[in-house]
This record gives sequence, structure tokens and C-alpha cells, in this order.
Amino acid sequence: MFGIEFPLFAFSHCRDVVAAVTNAGGMGVLGAVAYTPLRLEEELRWIDDHVRGRPYGVDVLVPGKIDKSAESGSADSVLNAIPAEHWAFVSRLFEKYGLPAPAAERGDSERAAGGGARQVTAAGAIELIDVSLAHPIRLIASALGTPPPVMVSKARTAGVPVAALVGTAEHARRQAAAGADLIVAQGTEAGGHTGEISTMVLVPEVVDAVAPLPVLAAGGIATGRQMAAALALGASGVWCGSVWLTTEEAETLPAVKEKMLAASSRDTIRSRSRTGKPARQLRSAWTDEWEGPGSPGSLPMPLQMVLAEGAMRQINKLADGGNEGARELANYFVGQCVGLMNTVKPARQVVYDMVQEFADAVERLNKITDMR
Repeated sequence: MFGIEFPLFAFSHCRDVVAAVTNAGGMGVLGAVAYTPLRLEEELRWIDDHVRGRPYGVDVLVPGKIDKSAESGSADSVLNAIPAEHWAFVSRLFEKYGLPAPAAERGDSERAAGGGARQVTAAGAIELIDVSLAHPIRLIASALGTPPPVMVSKARTAGVPVAALVGTAEHARRQAAAGADLIVAQGTEAGGHTGEISTMVLVPEVVDAVAPLPVLAAGGIATGRQMAAALALGASGVWCGSVWLTTEEAETLPAVKEKMLAASSRDTIRSRSRTGKPARQLRSAWTDEWEGPGSPGSLPMPLQMVLAEGAMRQINKLADGGNEGARELANYFVGQCVGLMNTVKPARQVVYDMVQEFADAVERLNKITDMR
């Protein structure tokens, strides 16, 4: 379907990871939600130059429901909709953990709103889709919610297959009916926005629900053994995101990468504290405080995303400079497979290690089932 050597898809916000995995025989997929159309154009042009015709994809976020304040895509509208108690809560967090006062409410948060508010609207997502389809991408994925008809129509015209991420069999049927060509069944172990059903249960349910559409297994997959298990469950391949966060090329903040390398599979949490929707991330003082008794509660998307990302810009800078309070607060989206991510490797080597372990697992299973 894609002309790739290995049935391994790598979701990443980092263009270097996307290019490295594509060039190693898998398929890199760039997460576009963090980019303005102009920046996305620059990133895709760079990938084009570095993959030299090999296949890669783009993932866009088109949520089915956002706060009314963001429907216009106006940064001012979003900022004005964030309650004073939420600004005050963030200020108290900064004070509690010994950070300088937040850079004015309309500073980093305004920059976050300028992109985030626009990019999670239908109009903003379509702008990113148009930029993506102007490049020789081989896949476009809808990360959150059913792909809108205009997305499917534009992709069809460009001859680009559409993938959709789902967390239930019901969602998978809905995505198939909307025109998705490929379903990504993402279990609760996954990093980022995810549901409550485990990968082991979800994948065969989705495979049966949408046959003969191909299904990729996602959620906690970081090894070749898991890749073999996914194919045994009926998947046609795997979709991995977290495993690339500790690679040499990853965009992960050094302080957060250190936390990930030391973390166990129990050190993640599904929390609304970063986006307003349940998203698995590394547990930190940030998630503890937002889930704690003094929290005003999370806001709907994109209000929480704008508030959190504005604060995280400053937290990350301070954490990178060694501020201990900021290092306690810093976190990032990651799945439960973080407990398997113990060393820093080039992304290319991660691909090769997974494929070798997959081959070893298949050989071991063949020996078990050889009845001769």
C-alpha cells in the first residue's frame, strides 16, 4: 500500500525522526498541530529534501468539539475566555516551586493562543491539510475525531490515503463510514490523547469491526516482540510515537528526556492538564497539582492547551537551565512503554532493533508451531 520495507509507522513532532525512520525502511509521520502553516511548509520542504522520494505522512488534529471561544480562531477571544482563577492557579504554582512570576499572561500564552486557537479549528486544520497535500506525502492522518468530509475529499483528489486514530470499535466503524482508508487502533497505553481500552483488547475488536480495511496497532508498542504480537492480533502493522522521544534526534527537552529514561511504566497518567482532553503524559508536579484538591479543574480544548503551553514554554526554559522547581513541573506526552525506553539511540537504530527482535519473535513462534 505504501511501498515501505517494514510495517512500522513513526509518529513524531520532530522532522529529523520522521526522515530517519522513513530512510530506515519504515514510514515517518509528522505531527502538524504544533505548527503554523508557514512553519509546516518549511518542515515539509526539509523532509522532502532529506527523504528523496521515500514515503512519509502528516498527522493533523481535527477535534470534533472545541470551546466556542475558539471557533473564530481569535487569540484574544481564547485568552479572554480563560478564567482569572486559572491564571491565578498557574501563578501560585510558579511561586510554590520557586519559579519567577509567569511571563505576563499575554506573553507566552498569547503566542500559544496565536497558534493553538487557530490550529484546532476546522479552518485552521484545513490550512494545514492544504499545505501537507501540496507535498508528496503518502498518508494523512486525523489524530482526534472523525476526518471531516472536506479532508477526505481533498485527500482523495490528491490520491493520498486517509488514516484515523480510534480508541473503540464504535469509533472505528464511524471512521470507516467517513471514508478512512486505514484505521489506527490506539490502546490506553499510548501517549497523548487516548481512551480507556487496552491495546490487547482493542486491536482484535477493531480488526473485526472494519475488515477488510487495514488496521495499525498503537499504544505502548516499543519493541519487536510487541510488533509481532500486534500482527498476531490481526493488525497489518504498528504505529509508534513514544519510543522516538528518547532517540538522539528527538525534540524532547533534555530534562524531560532524563525523566523518561529513568521512569517505569507506572510513571504516566491520563490527565486533562495539558490539553483539556484526557492525554497520557509523564507524571510530574504539574499533573499532580492539576489533579490535586487545590486545582480549579481543567478547561475545555483549546483553553487548557493555551494556558498550559504558555506556562510550559517558561517552565521548559527554566528546567533546561537547571531550575529544580521547573524540573519537577516539566513533563511531556508519553505512553506506558516509557518503562522500556532506557537508552538513547539513533532513530534508525531503534527501527533496526525492532525489526530484528520482530524476526526473532516470529522465528520462536514458528518453532513452537512446527508440528513436523
